[in-house]
Amino acid sequence: MKYITRTVWILSVVSLLTDAASEMLYPIMPIYLKSIGFSIVLIGILEGVAEATAGLSKGYFGKLSDNSGRRVPFVQLGYTLSTISKPMMAMFTYPLWIFFARTIDRFGKGIRTGARDALLSDEATPETKGKVFGFHRSMDTMGAVIGPLFALLFLYFYPQDYRSLFYIAFIPGMLAVLTSFYLREKTNADHKIKVATPFFSFLHYWKTSPLEYRKVVLGLLVFTLFNSSDIFLLLQAKQSGLDDTTVIGVYIFYNLIYALFALPAGILADKLGLKTIFIIGLGLFAVVYIGMAFNKNLYIYFGLFFLYGMYAAATEGISKAWISNITSQKDTATAIGTYSGLQSICTMMASSLTGILWYQFGAATAFISTATVTVLVIVYFMTMVKIGTKITT
Repeated sequence: MKYITRTVWILSVVSLLTDAASEMLYPIMPIYLKSIGFSIVLIGILEGVAEATAGLSKGYFGKLSDNSGRRVPFVQLGYTLSTISKPMMAMFTYPLWIFFARTIDRFGKGIRTGARDALLSDEATPETKGKVFGFHRSMDTMGAVIGPLFALLFLYFYPQDYRSLFYIAFIPGMLAVLTSFYLREKTNADHKIKVATPFFSFLHYWKTSPLEYRKVVLGLLVFTLFNSSDIFLLLQAKQSGLDDTTVIGVYIFYNLIYALFALPAGILADKLGLKTIFIIGLGLFAVVYIGMAFNKNLYIYFGLFFLYGMYAAATEGISKAWISNITSQKDTATAIGTYSGLQSICTMMASSLTGILWYQFGAATAFISTATVTVLVIVYFMTMVKIGTKITT
């Protein structure tokens, strides 16, 4: 695979290790939070605040990366902060401390996202963007298989010992940080920031960005506004009668499908069009959420999470490849960071909204609302957005 360069490999391995650390905690996070007294509404607010923090920092640090001409320092610092946040979650159980630790994790993600995706984009051509981003997502998500598998094995021998997992997750996280030091800066290291970068300066990019970028991002944000944290899918599975082991099992299964299909989806996207594959992914998402609203059967849950894995493979990396193909190379980190930032703010609102809808009207209402909006977004993309071409200036 000639399109998988040394930099792509290193970034992919770093993401694999980081996701192994994060994802061994993710499926047990709602269980852990409920065990220390968090309500469903408070969990929704926690996830929302954490994502908002990540969102604002993604936009700012994406812009800062473009202004400075540097990528690697942002990647290294971001992964370091996410790593040290893991043991912090287990040190104390006070709500404010949990909010702080979770925010540190998301802040680290915000610092690294724009710069990392710009590095990936720089390693690809417009004809190989789907493959490169697909390969990275595949490796990243393989960590989301390894992590929960380890958690499942650990909890088999040490039932309900959730706190120890937060300390163990520090190990692969540190390995990821060490691996990131093998990255080499390819942009002009002598380029310095010529002007100050105000925190919200990335928002100005919206006014100067290509029209196609604004059309694509608008559709993505409307979808995100009703696409809450995956924690709610796991809670639904848990409340339907699945035990902790099975909940983690279906989450591992979802990530395995995601990892297996991410690269093939990227290859198909390069051949059939990024927009086409993305729309197919949204269709799968709508089917999953309708199913989640009514299902109580274990086997159907596995079927739904299979489709959910295919949805993620067809959208996560594809959306960023799509954005990088319709924006200028010099603005790649800003464009992706701005989108990711606005996306995280919408995710904050989505998680909080889902928590409230669930609490007031039940899970079915929350899931059906999301599926309905997704269908409308599919219509929007099919009628309002054309496939963009690469802008190189």
